[in-house]
Amino acid sequence: MPTSNTVCSSVRTRFAPSPTGFMHVGNLRTALYEYLLAKSMGGSFILRIEDTDRERLVEGATDIIYQTLKCAGLIHDEGPDIGGPFGPYVQSERMHLYRPFAEQLVREGKAYYCFCTKERLEGLRQSSGTPESAGYDRHCRELSSEDVADKLAMNVPHVIRQKAPLEGFTTFFDHVYGEITVPNKELEDQILIKADGFPTYNFANIVDDHLMGITHVVRGSEYLSSTPKYNLLYQAFGWDIPEYVHLPLIQGKNSDGTVSKLSKRHGATGFEDLVDNGYLPEAIINYIALLGWCPKDETREIFSIEELIQAFSIEGISKSPATFDYDKLDWFNAEYIRGMDAQSFYNHATPYYKQLGVSDELSAILLEVLQPRITKFIDIPGKISYVKNLPEYELELFEHKKSKSTIETSKAMLEKLSSLLSDISDWNKDTLLSRLSAMAESEGVKNALVMWPLRIAITGTLVTPGGAVEALLLLGRDESLKRIVLALSRLSDIK
Repeated sequence: MPTSNTVCSSVRTRFAPSPTGFMHVGNLRTALYEYLLAKSMGGSFILRIEDTDRERLVEGATDIIYQTLKCAGLIHDEGPDIGGPFGPYVQSERMHLYRPFAEQLVREGKAYYCFCTKERLEGLRQSSGTPESAGYDRHCRELSSEDVADKLAMNVPHVIRQKAPLEGFTTFFDHVYGEITVPNKELEDQILIKADGFPTYNFANIVDDHLMGITHVVRGSEYLSSTPKYNLLYQAFGWDIPEYVHLPLIQGKNSDGTVSKLSKRHGATGFEDLVDNGYLPEAIINYIALLGWCPKDETREIFSIEELIQAFSIEGISKSPATFDYDKLDWFNAEYIRGMDAQSFYNHATPYYKQLGVSDELSAILLEVLQPRITKFIDIPGKISYVKNLPEYELELFEHKKSKSTIETSKAMLEKLSSLLSDISDWNKDTLLSRLSAMAESEGVKNALVMWPLRIAITGTLVTPGGAVEALLLLGRDESLKRIVLALSRLSDIK
């Protein structure tokens, strides 16, 4: 049985995405685990673009792969953009390699030419009653060499199929799921080279992994059923079989409380979409790392990428499906925001400050008000939107049972506040808090009876980050007084 005690310097993993769209959370987790496995064992992380499925290619998708890996901090050691000793690293540029290997297997009796037409194959699927699971009937497997030669001479369209054994069993070891044995009779004679001359994903994958010296193959558990066919190809060539690490499924929560495979119906599932929705790349990576892997210190949750490398081990990967929880991702994001220094927070928040027309001079008070209270930076405009525009609000907001505030007490208090605040020239937190507290004491009331009507008048909002003093600082003296006067005018109209 294979073990994970591999010589560190020889460990090579690869991330081999197809450029068919955005980077899904599942793809990103695979890349992350491949990166962590390689780096934790002193090895190399390789990027290979698998673009042989020409019908599904999406323009610009390769650039998305590069951008995502860079933004996520997963820096590859070899790849199409930086080269390496085993290039090229794009499958469509390696087309000359695949057919010779397939024809070698044909010569050795381990593969064969199949001339079955699409119509015949479709007929097989229809007659089986279960078109989605019908297998090939090996019709061309025992064609005579003369028949094969004649058809090739006439350029009859064909594919090359693997000749799977009809008896016995194929066993392999996976570091997550353990030893798995499959009866060979259940294995189909898979296509290696398609009629258009392109290799299938499975075949090109095997050839490239061998030629690039890949030692550990990390991929989703949906590929477990294909692994016996991969191993039979390795054995047919006499190549070393890599170590396998199959990852558990990532699920999403459905509205009815059940779970199913993560998809767009559960929300944003692409890295770019999550970033656009306000999640920090480092928070996304930290959270995804824990979707199917548990560190030895099970109480710890916050890790930098360097700390993940130090903590990562194959043994920590679970075989149980992991559930993507957006609330938990929110928590991670908030933790990363709270852990930022002032300059980093300012750099992330500045675009949103500019939307509201908030000056740089207020960055310190904004840091104090917002850093402990936001989950994502995109929350900022909603949290302090009153700074730019006073919202329309109902006068009933002045009524608050807990603070014993009423329309009448609010009107009286705002009249006194207007006079008090007009006389304050030193507009800072300490002065404002001191003067407002002194006013409450002189009136013989609790601070809440002063602060509640003041906050409603200047923000028009029930809930704000920070209190009335912070709102006064954000709005400034003139705007604050202007809004108090407006509130008094509206309250005076009540009969």
